[in-house]
Amino acid sequence: MSRVPPGLPDDPAAPDVRVSVQVQHLPQHSIPGRQLFTYVIVIENHADDTWQVMTRHWFITDGAGRVTEVEGEGVVGEQPIIPAGGSFTYDSFVTVEATPGRMRGWYTLRNAWGQGARVPIPEFLLDVPGQRVLN
Repeated sequence: MSRVPPGLPDDPAAPDVRVSVQVQHLPQHSIPGRQLFTYVIVIENHADDTWQVMTRHWFITDGAGRVTEVEGEGVVGEQPIIPAGGSFTYDSFVTVEATPGRMRGWYTLRNAWGQGARVPIPEFLLDVPGQRVLN
């Protein structure tokens, strides 16, 4: 179990690449103690250069505070190249033991000249609609 850093420092070399996320709970594939969520990520390149997604780094925190850190090459088995003005969309899934959970992280990118940069993935909520937590 990892500890999520309080905040990711801004990367002054980061290009104008924007990440948006839409998440959905899948109750038909969930059971108590294992809630399944699917998410769709859009990576939009508003920079003047072409950028390639080299790696991903996630912090997944469940409702009990357990943190899972995931890192690896590219996304969904690819290292997509995103031209200036272009975008790349993919979907994936995650399970958490307890809700509400949260995910956030970053992508490491590289341009044609080998310059690297880190682009944040905004934090998003993994929650079961209509579920209430009573204290």
